[in-house]
Amino acid sequence: MASAEQEHHQTPFDLVGGAQVVRQIVDRFYDLMDQESAYARLRALHAPDLDPMRSSLTGFLIAWLGGPRDWFVEHPGVCMMSTHARLPVTEGTALEWSDAMRRAIADSTVDPALGAKMAEALSSMAQGMIRPAARAD
Repeated sequence: MASAEQEHHQTPFDLVGGAQVVRQIVDRFYDLMDQESAYARLRALHAPDLDPMRSSLTGFLIAWLGGPRDWFVEHPGVCMMSTHARLPVTEGTALEWSDAMRRAIADSTVDPALGAKMAEALSSMAQGMIRPAARAD
């Protein structure tokens, strides 16, 4: 019988398939946002070059899912909510973000039940970024 130290606790990061799968989800998310008109308002909130955001969101999600915490080490004291506070996030753009992320997760190899939980948690995070003055859109 394995001791507690020998047992490997599987994090959500492990269960989704690690960094490669997280990167695939992020790439699919930004590809959807960049290519589909349904996400035009969301795309307009971002810089023309999405590569820095692809890298940052990948690092954040890896750490958020329980993988290596490099993103938090590289961004000490940074909070996702405060980082996005300067953006005019509306109900509409939060819904666009949530929908694109849900689709990106669904298009991945992540177990559908785990993917649904992941998408739900990220959607809640996106809803929390809505600026009160920007609620009606």
